[in-house]
Amino acid sequence: MGITAIIIDDERLARAELRKLLQQHPDIEVLDEAANVDEGLEKIEQLNPDLIFLDIQMPGKTGFDLLAEIDKAPKVIFTTAYDEYALKAFEVNALDYLLKPIEPKRLADAVVKVQEEISKEKAEAVPYNRGILGETDQVFVKDGERCWFVKLSDIRMFESVGNYAKVFFGSNKPLILKSLNALEERLDERIFFRANRKHIINLRWVEKIEPYFNGGLLVDLKGGDRVEISRRQTVKFKEMMSF
Repeated sequence: MGITAIIIDDERLARAELRKLLQQHPDIEVLDEAANVDEGLEKIEQLNPDLIFLDIQMPGKTGFDLLAEIDKAPKVIFTTAYDEYALKAFEVNALDYLLKPIEPKRLADAVVKVQEEISKEKAEAVPYNRGILGETDQVFVKDGERCWFVKLSDIRMFESVGNYAKVFFGSNKPLILKSLNALEERLDERIFFRANRKHIINLRWVEKIEPYFNGGLLVDLKGGDRVEISRRQTVKFKEMMSF
């Protein structure tokens, strides 16, 4: 199984060293390199790699800034000389985190993780419109200093807050600069349902449904959130949920 990759690092020698180490892993095909965030974003857009090896500290913008600007995050292995970032990288659930100078054994372990993750996702994936984000896709969410990788299947709800949307997953509710309408265009409508003007809910998280006044419905989601489905959307909801 070939895995395509891009190396994003401002140090030319670090890029060359990683390329050399990756020669031991014929499954990883390095498509290109980038020396900063803007160049990295351009290459990701053009080449759509499965994986990026990403430095964190770069002049201008950090690796975290790069991830915050991508709609759908590829798999990420952080490569950095800065140990204090380790905790933060794992908080965002990167696949792995390699400290420079990179040890061949650690790189080999990281490559195995990537292979396992990609095989698992290919097995689970349901073919669908390429522009639509699937359940197994992960998105990167950045709110202030905190960042996360989140699988769409773990997001139970989006709530509109002006030009922003609040993303509900686990005990977290960060804000992202995206309108609910923009999100709705990218989400699979078979899973993410526009309940009303302010909410999109993940139908897989619905626990209980009861009638509500004005012909609407009240939905309980696992996790304790209650959302009203408007009268207009209730018609669509009933059509979707019936045989």
